[in-house]
Amino acid sequence: MHAGAWWLWALGLAAAASRTTNPLLLALIVAVAGYVVAARRTDAPWARAFGFFLLLGAFVVALRVLFAVLLGSPIGGTRVLFTLPEVPLPGWLEGVRLGGRVTAEAVMFAFRDGLRLATLLICLGAANALANPARLLKSLPGALYEVGVAVVVAMTFAPQLVTDLLRLRAARRLRGRRDRGPAALLSVARPVLEGALERSVALAAAMDARGYGRTADVPRAVRRVTAALTLGGLLGVCAGSYGLLAAEGAAFGLPLLACGVAAALGGLLLGGRRSVRTRYRPDRFGVRAWLVAGSGAAAAVLLAVAASSAPAALDPPAVPLAAPAFPLGAAAAVLIGLLPAVVAPRPGGARSDTARSAAPHAEEDSA
Repeated sequence: MHAGAWWLWALGLAAAASRTTNPLLLALIVAVAGYVVAARRTDAPWARAFGFFLLLGAFVVALRVLFAVLLGSPIGGTRVLFTLPEVPLPGWLEGVRLGGRVTAEAVMFAFRDGLRLATLLICLGAANALANPARLLKSLPGALYEVGVAVVVAMTFAPQLVTDLLRLRAARRLRGRRDRGPAALLSVARPVLEGALERSVALAAAMDARGYGRTADVPRAVRRVTAALTLGGLLGVCAGSYGLLAAEGAAFGLPLLACGVAAALGGLLLGGRRSVRTRYRPDRFGVRAWLVAGSGAAAAVLLAVAASSAPAALDPPAVPLAAPAFPLGAAAAVLIGLLPAVVAPRPGGARSDTARSAAPHAEEDSA
């Protein structure tokens, strides 16, 4: 399946999580992402990233609550949990306090705010665990071809540097020499850097022999239109995003964001005319990929509709403190995100995925 479908699905879940602070719905989104990852991830190295993002999310929640306890919160409250010694601050830090009363309402508000950010990170971690990064970079538009190649080269050479370093340290231990300390590191760094330089020269020669960097002759007017669309689209995306995040900019934020995205996509399509290249076995965005991406988009849209129709259920007030409700309609919208666990192809393991990724290189080497 196309690697971009996993990212679209994960971004849809992240957009759904951004529309609510209800801890029950946020926990449900995390459970949906975790179940899909457990059902459809391979045993490739990048598939182990989900556990790291779970730990990162827990750290974000704990840090957000700790800041609320130590630095205070704009939320008041009447249920005082405990009182910390308050440190007097100078007058130019008015509005900031260190210590003082800690209320249950402030802790709950900080917990919900941190849980929403943690859910966003976990959704992105699910995409990292499910999508093959090499296949995703291969599917970049032609205008971003050079960026994709640079990232692939960096991803290929960084593990090789670590492997060379471990191999040379093991060789020093077998010879009875020290493998720790500044002197040992300096003696190992030279052959490691020499090997990296040799591989870089060999890669540059191979890329030059294959015609890398070849560009088509594009009229000057097309280049100017491409630059204008790309720059205007990025400015529109920035202004639209600010409008959506601002308190009174929702009226112009969404249209401006849509126009910016459309202009940026147009600039990328026109910019791709400069890239003269072909793809070996390109990934097709088939029916399963559309269903996976559509499930995330449907969850985001339905939760946005639920947030506008019943804001109190999706964003419960912190004061007075009360147990959050469990809106069944919003929960059903989140459960649509489970569709990839059924329609996505079963994982074939890292061996088959690695073999597919290495097949083009093997044929190029034999040619």
